[in-house]
Amino acid sequence: MVDAFIFLSLVVFGDAFLLMPNAPRSAVKILAVSNGGPWGTWYQAQFCPSGSYAVGYNMKIQEDQHDHDDTGLNAISLRCQPFDVSRDNGEITSEEGGWGSWIGWTMCNDSQSQRTFLTAFSLQVEASLISGDDTAADYIKFMCRDFDASMHQRELAHPPGHGPWGTYGDWSQNCPLHSAICGIQTKIEPFQAGNFFSKGDNTALNDVQFICCNDTIHDM
Repeated sequence: MVDAFIFLSLVVFGDAFLLMPNAPRSAVKILAVSNGGPWGTWYQAQFCPSGSYAVGYNMKIQEDQHDHDDTGLNAISLRCQPFDVSRDNGEITSEEGGWGSWIGWTMCNDSQSQRTFLTAFSLQVEASLISGDDTAADYIKFMCRDFDASMHQRELAHPPGHGPWGTYGDWSQNCPLHSAICGIQTKIEPFQAGNFFSKGDNTALNDVQFICCNDTIHDM
């Protein structure tokens, strides 16, 4: 649990200490999963503008390269919107891998009559192959929920709902009642150039965590 309004926060994730400087939001919870890939570096978190929360997501995915190096999921972007259904606050993403293409937005709301927000996630990850072509994270799915209600949560996944490698782990915890996802932080393996004897095995995005916020102001 992260208490009060954060300007400088130190978050413990596994054996790592994650620093989120100048977080502009009232963060109440960090959402994480246990099956993230082992490679890479955690980059700085990015946040939706104050008063807005994530209502959908986009994935940057490299298609199957067959006999060449595969990286799978390279980046995740969040669409930020406030409670006012007529407004949009743009999109955010943390660090991203250098391969693949954005595949399109997947949104919580089928209509604009009521806002529901991203509140939990599950990550599809390929475990280390030891002597094979590793891809690490390959796909992600979320849960959508009304900001002020704990019931009527529904799963949100971009068709077909999974990538070609790896398996989904357990769901993360949920954002507490009266909060929703407002920030993202990714763990990315830098480019692996390899050497004279072997090509580099790139994995790009290995892990991700999301930050839940509650600004307590519904009309911004």
